Amino acid sequence: MSTDTKSLTGTYAIDASHSQIGFGARHAMVTKVRGQFNDFVGTGFFDAENPSNSKVEITIQVASINTRNADRDAHLRTNDFFAVEEFPTITFKSTEVSKSSDSSYTVTGDLTIKATTKSITFDLDFTGEAIDPWGNQRIGLEGSTSINRKDYGVEWNAALETGGVLVGEKVTLEFEISAVKSAE
Repeated sequence: MSTDTKSLTGTYAIDASHSQIGFGARHAMVTKVRGQFNDFVGTGFFDAENPSNSKVEITIQVASINTRNADRDAHLRTNDFFAVEEFPTITFKSTEVSKSSDSSYTVTGDLTIKATTKSITFDLDFTGEAIDPWGNQRIGLEGSTSINRKDYGVEWNAALETGGVLVGEKVTLEFEISAVKSAE
């Protein structure tokens, strides 16, 4: 982290073109299918000296789901999974941020999927800071957490002939974020 942490304090916007919000879930009990959302926005305030003042809000356009398989993506957009027509966004709004180590933060907040809101907690690792060639101050953050998709009303499944189910209930959410500090 910077020797002058005060310089990191400020309002940031996620640079979606240099960030990823992804996920992974078991398929057929034998492998993991990974995907990402291509369209999302997020803003936050980072207080390097007093992390409890920090906050973040993210809105994901569910229709932008991309698992590298058009048929699967189309199915995920239907009422069997995300019901994109009725619930076009997934949102996250932090409720608490605390420093957990020299370069990690614990974030708690409300995740809303299909009009169901649940509190989740995850760790974000501070991966660095930089001034880019255009003079923007950037910070990097990475983290992950797991949720049960059924907790959010994403319940479709199919039984396998050999036992088990086609889609696992546990979904790992993965975040790789580059955020640009706003000029203040």
